[in-house]
Amino acid sequence: MIQSVCLLGSTGSIGTQTLDVVRKLGIRVSGLAAGTRVRELEEQCRIFHPKYVYVPETGYKDLYTRLMDTDIRVLSGEDGLCRLAAETDADCVVNALSGMLGLRPTLAALRAGKDVALANKETLVAGGELVLREAKASGSRILPVDSEHSAIFQCLQAAPKPERRLKRILLTASGGPFYGRDRAFLESVTPEMALRHPNWSMGPKITVDSSTLMNKGLEIIEAVHLFDVRPDQIEVVVHRESIIHSMVEFEDGAVLAQMAVPDMRLCIQYALTYPDRLPSPCRDLDLFEVGMLSFQKPDEETFPLLALARKAIEKGGNTPAAMNGANEAAVWRFLRGEIRYTDLFGCVEQVTGRIPFIPCPSLEDVLETDREARRLTESFC
Repeated sequence: MIQSVCLLGSTGSIGTQTLDVVRKLGIRVSGLAAGTRVRELEEQCRIFHPKYVYVPETGYKDLYTRLMDTDIRVLSGEDGLCRLAAETDADCVVNALSGMLGLRPTLAALRAGKDVALANKETLVAGGELVLREAKASGSRILPVDSEHSAIFQCLQAAPKPERRLKRILLTASGGPFYGRDRAFLESVTPEMALRHPNWSMGPKITVDSSTLMNKGLEIIEAVHLFDVRPDQIEVVVHRESIIHSMVEFEDGAVLAQMAVPDMRLCIQYALTYPDRLPSPCRDLDLFEVGMLSFQKPDEETFPLLALARKAIEKGGNTPAAMNGANEAAVWRFLRGEIRYTDLFGCVEQVTGRIPFIPCPSLEDVLETDREARRLTESFC
């Protein structure tokens, strides 16, 4: 079991649940990082006593003043997150950051020989090849935290490489709050409506992505990198109950599923205790209470971003980074009320297609692709 963690994104949904898990497991917290919630970050520092804490420059003076009576070192600046990820004495860096901000600290942690428990989708979507290369060079592990990828990871323990005989991955999706709705209904969707997820409590960006099915598209790209499979080996299955978190089918026709109540703490704990299984803070699954499990195909005509993501990973290169940057910027424009919900679809598709293709992008290529995609998205509509 991991003995100490450095947690990036500690005040967000995944971050706070991670702290709940490490408190119960007795894992030491050697570093924390968060954004604008300085008061919450101070409270976390006083509870967990990390050696280092990171905050953006806008909150540096405030946090530094709040923690003057402690020996906690406050980091900030452009490279502060990377320094925190690489220089703390943590066994594992838990990356729960939102957006492209998570890519460079992941690379820094891997270069330093640390394992990474990854809840930041953009790291693998935009820089998957770069991340896998660093992990291979250092021998560090990438441990999935997302419920779907954790489920796949757990099912694959039954058939380890190199002969695992995997036929396909059945990637489950809740369908989001607008499952079964048509395009006409989506024209009137407001940010408040998009932020009401039926099963999970998540941050605003990932919740909107779940409603558009882009979240599932990003997870297809992640799975391609994490599990060394082709895009056509991944099938998305709408499973409204969110009890089966994903399945794998083997060449002999056997299908294994990982089931649990929808609680991210179980996925977080497995990443930190793998390969051990310890008592968790989650409630037990009661199949009699669940009753029925249902499965449907996703509606890719009404929600076209799922198909766009599949095309992006099939093309490869910097295309997933372009799509990811466009989507992230478009989601925040929608949440600010600057574009309509249905504008998200056309905006992301058009911007992705306008970014020049780079077959083997460097880190700077990926970052520049992201910047250009965001710039074009900001001028859309």
